[in-house]
Amino acid sequence: MFSVPHRTPFFLPKLFPSLTWRIQNERKELYLTFDDGPVPGPTEFVLDTLASRNIKATFFCIGDNIRKHPEVFKKIIEQGHAVGNHTFNHLNGWKTNSPLYVENIKKCDDIIKENAPQTSNLKPQTKLFRPPYGRITKKQIQALSDYKIIMWDVLSVDYNKNLSPEKCLGNTIGATRSGSIIVFHDSDKAEKNLMYALPSLIDHFVAQGFTFHTLQ
Repeated sequence: MFSVPHRTPFFLPKLFPSLTWRIQNERKELYLTFDDGPVPGPTEFVLDTLASRNIKATFFCIGDNIRKHPEVFKKIIEQGHAVGNHTFNHLNGWKTNSPLYVENIKKCDDIIKENAPQTSNLKPQTKLFRPPYGRITKKQIQALSDYKIIMWDVLSVDYNKNLSPEKCLGNTIGATRSGSIIVFHDSDKAEKNLMYALPSLIDHFVAQGFTFHTLQ
C-alpha cells in the first residue's frame, strides 16, 4: 500500500517552483497550517491550543464549511490568524476542469469576504490558496496567477485512522526543519491524531527555540 511521505519529496518544488513549499531561511521559524475547517470541535480545539501558547497560524478554509459554521470562522479571524482559500467544495484539481475549479475558488473567496467581521484585519491583497489533496494542474496554476499558492514541506497525515497518535507526532517532528510549512487538519476525521500531536509538537519546538508565524 502506498505510504504518503511526511516530508515533501525534494523534486516536487523543482517541478513547480512558482508554488510555495517552504519558507527558505535559516531562522528557527515554523508555519502551522490547518486544512478543511472550520468545524465545531476540531477547529475550536486548535484555536484554544494556539491561544494558550500565544501562537498564530494559517487556516485554509472550505467555503461550504464557512457557510455552515460562520461563528467558528469568525473566531479564527478575531483571534488574529491568517485565512486562506481551500475551494468551496474541496475539489480535486486533477478531476475538475479549470473553469469550474476557478469558479469554485471564487465562490469560496466570496463567502470568506461575506463572513469576515467588519473589524477584521484580513488583507484583501494577500490571497492565499491551497489546492485540496495538493492536486492542481499547470493550467489551473496559470489561471490563479493572482493567488499565492501554498503547498507544504511537512504533512502530518493526521487524517489516517491507521496511524497512531504517537506515530503521527513522531513522524511530523522528524520531518520538520527550519522554514517548514506544516499541515494539520481541523476536521472530524483527523481529530484524534490532531488532539494528541498538535500540542506536543508545538511544545517540542518551542523548547528548542523555534517561533511560529502566519503565512503572508
